[in-house]
Amino acid sequence: MFFVIPRRWLMLLAVMLAFLPVVIDMTILHIAVPSLTLALSASANEVLWIIDIYPLLMAGLLVPMGTLADRIGHRRLLLTGLGIFGTASLLAALAPTPALLIAARALLALGGSMIMPCVLGIIRRTFEDERERAMALGLWGATGAAGAALGPLIGGALLEHFWWGSAFLINVPIMLVVMPLVYLLLPRTEETTSGQWAPWQAVLLIAGMLSLVYGIKAAFGATQPLYMAISVALSGLVLLLAFVRLQLRAPQPLLDLSLFSRPAILAGIIMAVVASGALAGVELTLAQELQYVMDKTPLQAGIFMIPIMAAAALGGPVAGHLSHLCGLHAVASLSLVIAAAALAGLALSDFHHPGLTVPLLLALLGLTLSIGLTASSIAIMSSVDASKGGAAGSMEATAYELGSGLGITLFGVFLSSVYSHTIVLALDMTPSQARHAARSIGDTHVVARDLAEPQARALIEAGKAAFSSSHSILLMTAAALLAALSIVVVYLLREYSTHQEH
Repeated sequence: MFFVIPRRWLMLLAVMLAFLPVVIDMTILHIAVPSLTLALSASANEVLWIIDIYPLLMAGLLVPMGTLADRIGHRRLLLTGLGIFGTASLLAALAPTPALLIAARALLALGGSMIMPCVLGIIRRTFEDERERAMALGLWGATGAAGAALGPLIGGALLEHFWWGSAFLINVPIMLVVMPLVYLLLPRTEETTSGQWAPWQAVLLIAGMLSLVYGIKAAFGATQPLYMAISVALSGLVLLLAFVRLQLRAPQPLLDLSLFSRPAILAGIIMAVVASGALAGVELTLAQELQYVMDKTPLQAGIFMIPIMAAAALGGPVAGHLSHLCGLHAVASLSLVIAAAALAGLALSDFHHPGLTVPLLLALLGLTLSIGLTASSIAIMSSVDASKGGAAGSMEATAYELGSGLGITLFGVFLSSVYSHTIVLALDMTPSQARHAARSIGDTHVVARDLAEPQARALIEAGKAAFSSSHSILLMTAAALLAALSIVVVYLLREYSTHQEH
Protein backbone atom coordinates (compact mmCIF):
# COMPACT_ATOMS: atom_id res chain seq x y z
CA MET A 1 0.00 0.00 0.00
CA PHE A 2 1.47 3.33 -1.10
CA PHE A 3 1.52 6.47 1.00
CA VAL A 4 0.17 9.43 -0.98
CA ILE A 5 1.44 12.85 0.03
CA PRO A 6 -1.40 15.42 -0.02
CA ARG A 7 -0.98 18.01 -2.78
CA ARG A 8 -0.85 20.91 -0.32
CA TRP A 9 2.33 19.52 1.25
CA LEU A 10 3.92 19.07 -2.18
CA MET A 11 3.03 22.71 -2.87
CA LEU A 12 4.74 23.65 0.39
CA LEU A 13 7.86 21.77 -0.72
CA ALA A 14 7.87 23.64 -4.04
CA VAL A 15 7.57 27.12 -2.52
CA MET A 16 10.17 26.35 0.17
CA LEU A 17 12.64 25.31 -2.56
CA ALA A 18 11.85 28.62 -4.28
CA PHE A 19 12.43 30.50 -1.03
CA LEU A 20 15.71 28.80 -0.10
CA PRO A 21 18.06 30.51 -2.63
CA VAL A 22 16.65 33.92 -1.68
CA VAL A 23 17.60 33.56 1.98
CA ILE A 24 20.91 31.87 1.17
CA ASP A 25 21.84 34.93 -0.90
CA MET A 26 21.34 37.13 2.18
CA THR A 27 24.32 35.58 3.95
CA ILE A 28 26.40 33.70 1.37
CA LEU A 29 28.44 36.82 0.61
CA HIS A 30 29.43 37.22 4.26
CA ILE A 31 31.95 34.43 3.84
CA ALA A 32 32.96 35.57 0.33
CA VAL A 33 33.82 39.17 1.28
CA PRO A 34 37.60 38.62 1.62
CA SER A 35 37.79 36.73 -1.70
CA LEU A 36 35.79 39.18 -3.81
CA THR A 37 37.46 42.17 -2.12
CA LEU A 38 40.86 40.98 -3.31
CA ALA A 39 39.64 39.70 -6.71
CA LEU A 40 37.80 42.91 -7.66
CA SER A 41 40.00 45.31 -5.63
CA ALA A 42 36.79 46.59 -4.07
CA SER A 43 36.91 49.41 -1.54
CA ALA A 44 35.24 49.16 1.86
CA ASN A 45 32.35 51.32 0.64
CA GLU A 46 31.90 49.18 -2.48
CA VAL A 47 31.92 46.00 -0.37
CA LEU A 48 29.20 47.40 1.89
CA TRP A 49 27.07 48.29 -1.14
CA ILE A 50 27.64 44.87 -2.73
CA ILE A 51 26.22 43.28 0.42
CA ASP A 52 23.71 45.99 1.31
CA ILE A 53 21.99 46.72 -2.01
CA TYR A 54 20.26 43.34 -1.91
CA PRO A 55 18.37 43.68 1.41
CA LEU A 56 17.85 47.45 1.17
CA LEU A 57 16.35 47.44 -2.33
CA MET A 58 14.29 44.37 -1.49
CA ALA A 59 12.95 46.16 1.58
CA GLY A 60 11.58 48.88 -0.68
CA LEU A 61 10.09 46.43 -3.18
CA LEU A 62 8.47 43.81 -0.94
CA VAL A 63 5.29 45.67 0.01
CA PRO A 64 4.46 46.70 -3.58
CA MET A 65 5.20 43.18 -4.81
CA GLY A 66 3.14 41.61 -2.03
CA THR A 67 0.16 43.76 -2.98
CA LEU A 68 0.73 42.99 -6.67
CA ALA A 69 0.70 39.26 -5.84
CA ASP A 70 -2.72 39.67 -4.20
CA ARG A 71 -3.93 41.51 -7.33
CA ILE A 72 -2.65 39.27 -10.16
CA GLY A 73 -2.08 35.95 -8.39
CA HIS A 74 0.82 34.46 -6.45
CA ARG A 75 1.65 31.77 -9.00
CA ARG A 76 2.18 34.20 -11.87
CA LEU A 77 4.35 36.61 -9.88
CA LEU A 78 6.34 33.76 -8.30
CA LEU A 79 7.26 32.30 -11.70
CA THR A 80 8.31 35.76 -12.92
CA GLY A 81 10.46 36.30 -9.84
CA LEU A 82 12.15 32.93 -10.21
CA GLY A 83 13.11 33.73 -13.82
CA ILE A 84 14.55 37.12 -12.88
CA PHE A 85 16.42 35.67 -9.91
CA GLY A 86 18.06 32.97 -12.03
CA THR A 87 19.11 35.46 -14.72
CA ALA A 88 20.50 37.91 -12.14
CA SER A 89 22.47 35.10 -10.48
CA LEU A 90 24.22 34.36 -13.76
CA LEU A 91 25.04 38.04 -14.31
CA ALA A 92 26.39 38.39 -10.76
CA ALA A 93 28.63 35.34 -11.16
CA LEU A 94 30.23 36.83 -14.27
CA ALA A 95 30.48 40.46 -13.08
CA PRO A 96 34.02 41.79 -13.76
CA THR A 97 33.79 44.97 -11.64
CA PRO A 98 32.27 46.02 -8.29
CA ALA A 99 29.81 48.35 -10.06
CA LEU A 100 28.43 45.57 -12.26
CA LEU A 101 28.21 43.23 -9.29
CA ILE A 102 26.19 45.86 -7.39
CA ALA A 103 23.86 46.19 -10.40
CA ALA A 104 23.41 42.41 -10.60
CA ARG A 105 22.66 42.28 -6.87
CA ALA A 106 19.99 44.95 -7.41
CA LEU A 107 18.38 42.73 -10.07
CA LEU A 108 18.56 39.81 -7.62
CA ALA A 109 16.66 41.96 -5.13
CA LEU A 110 13.91 42.55 -7.73
CA GLY A 111 13.50 38.81 -8.25
CA GLY A 112 13.68 38.06 -4.54
CA SER A 113 11.06 40.70 -3.73
CA MET A 114 8.65 38.88 -6.04
CA ILE A 115 9.38 35.47 -4.50
CA MET A 116 9.23 36.14 -0.76
CA PRO A 117 5.68 37.54 -0.31
CA CYS A 118 4.31 34.94 -2.75
CA VAL A 119 5.70 32.12 -0.63
CA LEU A 120 4.00 33.35 2.55
CA GLY A 121 0.80 34.21 0.70
CA ILE A 122 0.61 30.74 -0.87
CA ILE A 123 1.13 29.09 2.53
CA ARG A 124 -1.64 31.25 4.03
CA ARG A 125 -4.07 30.37 1.23
CA THR A 126 -3.17 26.67 1.08
CA PHE A 127 -3.40 25.76 4.77
CA GLU A 128 -6.77 26.70 6.28
CA ASP A 129 -6.47 24.44 9.33
CA GLU A 130 -4.78 26.41 12.11
CA ARG A 131 -2.57 23.57 13.32
CA GLU A 132 -1.48 22.64 9.80
CA ARG A 133 -0.78 26.30 9.07
CA ALA A 134 1.35 26.59 12.20
CA MET A 135 3.31 23.50 11.15
CA ALA A 136 3.70 24.79 7.58
CA LEU A 137 4.92 28.17 8.83
CA GLY A 138 7.24 26.38 11.22
CA LEU A 139 8.75 24.47 8.29
CA TRP A 140 8.96 27.74 6.36
CA GLY A 141 10.78 29.32 9.31
CA ALA A 142 13.15 26.37 9.48
CA THR A 143 13.89 26.74 5.77
CA GLY A 144 14.60 30.45 6.17
CA ALA A 145 16.77 30.03 9.24
CA ALA A 146 18.64 27.07 7.80
CA GLY A 147 19.12 28.84 4.46
CA ALA A 148 20.52 31.96 6.09
CA ALA A 149 22.84 29.81 8.21
CA LEU A 150 23.73 27.54 5.27
CA GLY A 151 24.89 30.56 3.28
CA PRO A 152 28.33 30.82 4.93
CA LEU A 153 28.88 27.04 4.78
CA ILE A 154 27.89 26.75 1.11
CA GLY A 155 29.92 29.83 0.27
CA GLY A 156 32.93 28.46 2.12
CA ALA A 157 32.73 25.09 0.37
CA LEU A 158 32.42 26.70 -3.08
CA LEU A 159 35.24 29.17 -2.49
CA GLU A 160 37.48 26.34 -1.35
CA HIS A 161 37.47 24.95 -4.92
CA PHE A 162 36.11 27.68 -7.22
CA TRP A 163 36.16 31.44 -7.73
CA TRP A 164 33.88 33.83 -5.82
CA GLY A 165 31.30 33.90 -8.64
CA SER A 166 30.36 30.30 -7.91
CA ALA A 167 28.45 31.58 -4.87
CA PHE A 168 25.93 33.06 -7.32
CA LEU A 169 26.17 30.52 -10.12
CA ILE A 170 24.79 27.76 -7.89
CA ASN A 171 21.38 29.46 -8.00
CA VAL A 172 20.95 28.83 -11.73
CA PRO A 173 20.45 25.02 -11.63
CA ILE A 174 18.22 25.41 -8.55
CA MET A 175 15.93 27.78 -10.49
CA LEU A 176 15.81 25.34 -13.41
CA VAL A 177 14.47 22.66 -11.04
CA VAL A 178 12.13 24.85 -8.99
CA MET A 179 10.35 26.64 -11.86
CA PRO A 180 8.83 23.44 -13.38
CA LEU A 181 7.72 22.30 -9.90
CA VAL A 182 5.98 25.60 -9.20
CA TYR A 183 4.41 25.60 -12.68
CA LEU A 184 3.02 22.08 -12.30
CA LEU A 185 2.00 22.00 -8.64
CA LEU A 186 0.47 25.40 -7.93
CA PRO A 187 -3.17 25.93 -9.00
CA ARG A 188 -3.61 28.05 -12.11
CA THR A 189 -6.67 29.79 -10.76
CA GLU A 190 -6.75 31.56 -7.42
CA GLU A 191 -8.70 34.25 -5.64
CA THR A 192 -7.36 37.75 -6.21
CA THR A 193 -8.25 41.10 -4.70
CA SER A 194 -9.98 43.79 -6.71
CA GLY A 195 -8.54 47.11 -7.72
CA GLN A 196 -5.66 48.30 -9.82
CA TRP A 197 -2.03 48.22 -8.79
CA ALA A 198 -0.68 51.76 -8.79
CA PRO A 199 3.01 51.58 -9.76
CA TRP A 200 3.59 55.25 -8.98
CA GLN A 201 2.63 54.58 -5.36
CA ALA A 202 5.24 51.82 -5.32
CA VAL A 203 7.84 54.22 -6.74
CA LEU A 204 6.98 56.75 -4.02
CA LEU A 205 7.47 54.11 -1.30
CA ILE A 206 10.75 52.82 -2.78
CA ALA A 207 12.17 56.32 -3.30
CA GLY A 208 11.27 57.33 0.25
CA MET A 209 12.66 54.20 1.88
CA LEU A 210 15.92 54.15 -0.09
CA SER A 211 16.48 57.89 0.42
CA LEU A 212 15.98 57.58 4.16
CA VAL A 213 18.26 54.56 4.47
CA TYR A 214 20.92 56.07 2.20
CA GLY A 215 20.86 59.30 4.19
CA ILE A 216 21.35 57.40 7.45
CA LYS A 217 24.10 55.32 5.88
CA ALA A 218 25.89 58.41 4.50
CA ALA A 219 25.59 60.31 7.79
CA PHE A 220 27.03 57.49 9.90
CA GLY A 221 29.58 56.49 7.29
CA ALA A 222 30.78 60.01 6.57
CA THR A 223 30.74 59.20 2.83
CA GLN A 224 29.00 62.54 2.10
CA PRO A 225 28.96 65.95 3.83
CA LEU A 226 26.70 65.79 6.87
CA TYR A 227 24.31 68.46 5.60
CA MET A 228 23.84 66.51 2.35
CA ALA A 229 23.22 63.22 4.18
CA ILE A 230 20.65 64.88 6.46
CA SER A 231 18.95 66.48 3.46
CA VAL A 232 18.63 63.14 1.68
CA ALA A 233 17.30 61.44 4.83
CA LEU A 234 14.73 64.20 5.41
CA SER A 235 13.67 64.00 1.76
CA GLY A 236 13.09 60.29 2.21
CA LEU A 237 11.07 60.91 5.37
CA VAL A 238 8.88 63.45 3.54
CA LEU A 239 8.26 60.98 0.72
CA LEU A 240 7.32 58.25 3.22
CA LEU A 241 4.92 60.59 5.04
CA ALA A 242 3.35 61.49 1.68
CA PHE A 243 2.98 57.78 0.95
CA VAL A 244 1.30 57.16 4.32
CA ARG A 245 -1.12 60.06 3.77
CA LEU A 246 -1.97 58.73 0.33
CA GLN A 247 -2.62 55.23 1.69
CA LEU A 248 -4.96 56.57 4.38
CA ARG A 249 -7.04 58.37 1.74
CA ALA A 250 -6.95 55.79 -1.05
CA PRO A 251 -10.04 53.55 -1.42
CA GLN A 252 -7.77 50.67 -2.51
CA PRO A 253 -4.42 51.34 -0.77
CA LEU A 254 -1.20 49.66 -1.80
CA LEU A 255 -0.46 49.02 1.90
CA ASP A 256 -3.21 48.39 4.43
CA LEU A 257 -1.94 50.52 7.31
CA SER A 258 -4.67 49.22 9.59
CA LEU A 259 -2.59 46.05 9.96
CA PHE A 260 -0.15 48.01 12.14
CA SER A 261 -2.87 48.53 14.75
CA ARG A 262 -2.78 44.83 15.66
CA PRO A 263 -0.27 44.19 18.47
CA ALA A 264 0.80 40.78 17.11
CA ILE A 265 1.69 42.26 13.73
CA LEU A 266 3.43 45.30 15.21
CA ALA A 267 5.45 43.13 17.60
CA GLY A 268 6.44 40.78 14.80
CA ILE A 269 7.64 43.63 12.60
CA ILE A 270 9.72 45.19 15.40
CA MET A 271 11.18 41.77 16.23
CA ALA A 272 12.12 41.19 12.61
CA VAL A 273 13.91 44.54 12.23
CA VAL A 274 15.97 44.41 15.42
CA ALA A 275 16.70 40.68 15.55
CA SER A 276 17.58 40.31 11.87
CA GLY A 277 19.75 43.44 12.04
CA ALA A 278 21.67 42.18 15.06
CA LEU A 279 22.11 38.72 13.55
CA ALA A 280 23.26 40.02 10.16
CA GLY A 281 25.78 42.34 11.77
CA VAL A 282 27.13 39.60 14.02
CA GLU A 283 27.41 37.08 11.16
CA LEU A 284 29.27 39.49 8.90
CA THR A 285 31.66 40.48 11.68
CA LEU A 286 32.31 36.87 12.66
CA ALA A 287 32.89 35.75 9.06
CA GLN A 288 35.51 38.45 8.58
CA GLU A 289 37.21 37.81 11.90
CA LEU A 290 37.47 34.07 11.24
CA GLN A 291 39.18 34.65 7.90
CA TYR A 292 41.08 37.92 8.30
CA VAL A 293 42.15 37.57 11.94
CA MET A 294 42.20 33.83 12.61
CA ASP A 295 43.45 32.90 9.11
CA LYS A 296 40.74 30.30 8.50
CA THR A 297 39.83 29.29 4.97
CA PRO A 298 36.29 30.08 3.74
CA LEU A 299 35.30 26.44 4.28
CA GLN A 300 36.76 26.39 7.80
CA ALA A 301 34.90 29.60 8.61
CA GLY A 302 31.66 28.08 7.30
CA ILE A 303 32.19 24.95 9.41
CA PHE A 304 32.79 27.13 12.47
CA MET A 305 29.25 28.53 11.99
CA ILE A 306 27.55 25.12 11.66
CA PRO A 307 26.09 25.23 15.22
CA ILE A 308 23.99 28.27 14.26
CA MET A 309 22.79 26.50 11.10
CA ALA A 310 21.87 23.21 12.75
CA ALA A 311 20.09 24.79 15.70
CA ALA A 312 18.22 27.32 13.56
CA ALA A 313 16.86 24.52 11.39
CA LEU A 314 15.30 22.97 14.50
CA GLY A 315 13.83 26.23 15.73
CA GLY A 316 11.05 26.58 13.13
CA PRO A 317 9.14 23.33 13.79
CA VAL A 318 9.72 23.71 17.54
CA ALA A 319 8.20 27.20 17.42
CA GLY A 320 5.06 25.92 15.74
CA HIS A 321 4.53 23.41 18.55
CA LEU A 322 5.47 25.75 21.41
CA SER A 323 3.20 28.53 20.16
CA HIS A 324 0.17 26.28 20.69
CA LEU A 325 1.37 25.03 24.08
CA CYS A 326 2.67 28.25 25.62
CA GLY A 327 1.37 31.08 23.45
CA LEU A 328 3.18 33.74 21.45
CA HIS A 329 3.75 35.99 24.46
CA ALA A 330 5.95 33.54 26.33
CA VAL A 331 7.68 32.00 23.30
CA ALA A 332 8.63 35.28 21.62
CA SER A 333 9.82 37.15 24.72
CA LEU A 334 11.73 34.30 26.41
CA SER A 335 13.45 33.30 23.19
CA LEU A 336 14.79 36.84 22.78
CA VAL A 337 15.98 37.01 26.39
CA ILE A 338 17.90 33.74 25.97
CA ALA A 339 19.31 34.90 22.61
CA ALA A 340 20.57 38.10 24.27
CA ALA A 341 22.25 36.05 26.99
CA ALA A 342 23.90 33.85 24.34
CA LEU A 343 25.30 36.90 22.56
CA ALA A 344 26.60 38.35 25.81
CA GLY A 345 28.32 35.03 26.49
CA LEU A 346 29.91 35.10 23.03
CA ALA A 347 31.13 38.65 23.68
CA LEU A 348 33.10 37.36 26.66
CA SER A 349 34.41 34.23 24.90
CA ASP A 350 37.83 33.61 23.35
CA PHE A 351 37.26 32.56 19.73
CA HIS A 352 40.91 31.51 19.40
CA HIS A 353 40.24 28.82 22.05
CA PRO A 354 36.52 28.07 21.57
CA GLY A 355 36.32 24.71 23.35
CA LEU A 356 32.70 23.61 23.79
CA THR A 357 31.52 26.97 25.10
CA VAL A 358 31.49 28.89 21.81
CA PRO A 359 29.73 26.16 19.73
CA LEU A 360 27.10 25.75 22.44
CA LEU A 361 26.48 29.50 22.62
CA LEU A 362 26.26 29.73 18.81
CA ALA A 363 23.74 26.86 18.79
CA LEU A 364 21.69 28.51 21.55
CA LEU A 365 21.68 31.76 19.59
CA GLY A 366 20.50 30.10 16.37
CA LEU A 367 17.80 28.06 18.13
CA THR A 368 16.28 30.89 20.17
CA LEU A 369 16.24 33.47 17.38
CA SER A 370 14.67 30.94 15.02
CA ILE A 371 11.97 30.08 17.57
CA GLY A 372 11.18 33.71 18.33
CA LEU A 373 11.04 34.89 14.73
CA THR A 374 8.99 31.90 13.56
CA ALA A 375 6.50 32.41 16.39
CA SER A 376 6.20 36.00 15.20
CA SER A 377 5.50 34.80 11.65
CA ILE A 378 2.73 32.52 12.89
CA ALA A 379 1.07 35.40 14.75
CA ILE A 380 1.30 37.79 11.79
CA MET A 381 -0.03 35.39 9.16
CA SER A 382 -2.81 34.15 11.46
CA SER A 383 -3.95 37.72 12.16
CA VAL A 384 -5.02 38.44 8.57
CA ASP A 385 -7.53 37.05 6.10
CA ALA A 386 -6.25 34.83 3.32
CA SER A 387 -6.97 37.59 0.78
CA LYS A 388 -4.38 39.79 2.51
CA GLY A 389 -1.77 37.07 2.93
CA GLY A 390 0.58 38.56 0.35
CA ALA A 391 0.42 42.04 1.87
CA ALA A 392 1.04 40.76 5.41
CA GLY A 393 3.83 38.47 4.23
CA SER A 394 5.48 41.32 2.36
CA MET A 395 5.32 43.56 5.45
CA GLU A 396 7.08 40.94 7.53
CA ALA A 397 9.66 40.21 4.84
CA THR A 398 10.26 43.97 4.46
CA ALA A 399 11.06 44.16 8.16
CA TYR A 400 13.57 41.30 7.81
CA GLU A 401 15.28 42.89 4.82
CA LEU A 402 15.30 46.40 6.23
CA GLY A 403 16.70 45.11 9.51
CA SER A 404 19.35 43.08 7.73
CA GLY A 405 20.36 46.03 5.56
CA LEU A 406 20.50 48.46 8.46
CA GLY A 407 22.36 45.93 10.60
CA ILE A 408 25.03 45.43 7.96
CA THR A 409 25.30 49.18 7.38
CA LEU A 410 25.49 50.26 11.01
CA PHE A 411 27.71 47.41 12.15
CA GLY A 412 29.94 47.91 9.11
CA VAL A 413 30.20 51.66 9.69
CA PHE A 414 30.91 51.08 13.38
CA LEU A 415 33.61 48.56 12.54
CA SER A 416 35.22 50.89 10.03
CA SER A 417 35.19 53.77 12.50
CA VAL A 418 36.75 51.75 15.32
CA TYR A 419 39.21 50.15 12.93
CA SER A 420 40.44 53.41 11.44
CA HIS A 421 41.03 54.90 14.89
CA THR A 422 42.65 51.78 16.32
CA ILE A 423 45.04 50.50 13.67
CA VAL A 424 48.68 51.40 14.22
CA LEU A 425 50.35 52.03 10.85
CA ALA A 426 54.06 52.00 10.04
CA LEU A 427 55.72 55.38 9.62
CA ASP A 428 57.37 54.42 6.31
CA MET A 429 54.05 54.16 4.45
CA THR A 430 53.00 56.91 2.06
CA PRO A 431 50.02 59.09 3.11
CA SER A 432 47.92 57.57 0.32
CA GLN A 433 48.73 54.02 1.41
CA ALA A 434 48.01 54.87 5.05
CA ARG A 435 44.60 56.38 4.26
CA HIS A 436 43.66 53.39 2.11
CA ALA A 437 44.85 50.80 4.62
CA ALA A 438 43.00 52.43 7.52
CA ARG A 439 39.54 52.21 5.89
CA SER A 440 38.88 48.54 6.66
CA ILE A 441 40.67 45.25 7.14
CA GLY A 442 39.84 44.36 3.54
CA ASP A 443 41.56 47.55 2.33
CA THR A 444 44.49 46.70 4.58
CA HIS A 445 44.96 43.39 2.75
CA VAL A 446 44.63 45.10 -0.65
CA VAL A 447 47.38 47.59 0.28
CA ALA A 448 49.56 44.82 1.73
CA ARG A 449 49.70 43.08 -1.66
CA ASP A 450 51.77 45.99 -3.03
CA LEU A 451 54.24 46.12 -0.13
CA ALA A 452 57.45 44.24 0.50
CA GLU A 453 57.19 41.10 2.62
CA PRO A 454 58.23 42.56 6.03
CA GLN A 455 56.04 45.64 5.56
CA ALA A 456 53.09 43.57 4.38
CA ARG A 457 53.34 41.17 7.33
CA ALA A 458 53.57 44.04 9.84
CA LEU A 459 50.59 45.81 8.26
CA ILE A 460 48.40 42.68 8.31
CA GLU A 461 49.26 42.01 11.96
CA ALA A 462 48.33 45.60 12.83
CA GLY A 463 45.03 45.07 11.00
CA LYS A 464 44.28 41.89 12.93
CA ALA A 465 44.85 43.62 16.26
CA ALA A 466 42.64 46.56 15.29
CA PHE A 467 39.80 44.36 14.05
CA SER A 468 39.79 42.13 17.12
CA SER A 469 39.50 45.11 19.45
CA SER A 470 35.93 45.78 18.34
CA HIS A 471 34.75 42.15 18.50
CA SER A 472 33.38 42.08 22.03
CA ILE A 473 31.84 45.54 21.77
CA LEU A 474 29.82 44.55 18.71
CA LEU A 475 28.51 41.33 20.22
CA MET A 476 27.58 43.05 23.48
CA THR A 477 25.78 45.78 21.53
CA ALA A 478 23.74 43.16 19.68
CA ALA A 479 22.91 41.50 23.02
CA ALA A 480 21.64 44.80 24.40
CA LEU A 481 19.44 45.31 21.33
CA LEU A 482 17.81 41.90 21.74
CA ALA A 483 17.30 42.42 25.48
CA ALA A 484 15.57 45.74 24.82
CA LEU A 485 13.46 44.09 22.12
CA SER A 486 12.24 41.43 24.56
CA ILE A 487 10.84 44.18 26.80
CA VAL A 488 8.97 45.73 23.86
CA VAL A 489 7.53 42.32 22.91
CA VAL A 490 6.35 41.71 26.49
CA TYR A 491 4.53 45.06 26.42
CA LEU A 492 2.89 44.59 23.02
CA LEU A 493 1.80 41.00 23.58
CA ARG A 494 0.99 41.11 27.28
CA GLU A 495 -2.71 40.45 26.66
CA TYR A 496 -2.28 37.78 24.03
CA SER A 497 -2.81 34.03 24.38
CA THR A 498 -2.77 31.25 21.85
CA HIS A 499 -6.54 31.41 21.35
CA GLN A 500 -6.54 35.20 20.97
CA GLU A 501 -3.84 35.05 18.31
CA HIS A 502 -5.90 32.82 16.10
